[in-house]
Amino acid sequence: MKVLLHADIDRLGYFGEVVEVTDGYARNCLLPQGLAILPSEANLRAIQKEKAAQAEQRRLALEKLKKVADEVSGAEVVIQALANEQGHLFGSVSESDIASGLQKKGFEVQAKHVRMPEHIRALGEYEVKIHFGQDVDALVQVKVVRPMDAEDDSQSESSESNEPSEES
Repeated sequence: MKVLLHADIDRLGYFGEVVEVTDGYARNCLLPQGLAILPSEANLRAIQKEKAAQAEQRRLALEKLKKVADEVSGAEVVIQALANEQGHLFGSVSESDIASGLQKKGFEVQAKHVRMPEHIRALGEYEVKIHFGQDVDALVQVKVVRPMDAEDDSQSESSESNEPSEES
């Protein structure tokens, strides 16, 4: 069944496009939710102006995503997690953990943007892909450490800077 999209739908199409979908998907999902309408000459003419405006909005959004991707590319996130002596985590580091770590650093990243083949389950350094949209990706470094390791690092740095110099 051919339908005229009335909204942008991931992996299907953009507003104003006529796409072919299964009858059940059109009748049960797209048409009742107002995401699509039946394509007629009147409907096609009615949305021409709005289609151009939607295309411009998509272009601006893509530019913004590219800017965010450039900013976040190469960023490093340190995540503290409890682990045993072998370095295996008692839980795992998920997409939302990485996204919240990036948000704390001031980046506009959501959990749905973080792409990992599986959750991180061991201490170490990892390279994680951030996917913002079509052809807009960034790579970030994720460092998973024990909470005491992070405290030890910060204490050793502060103790080095707080030591009195021997100038007499």
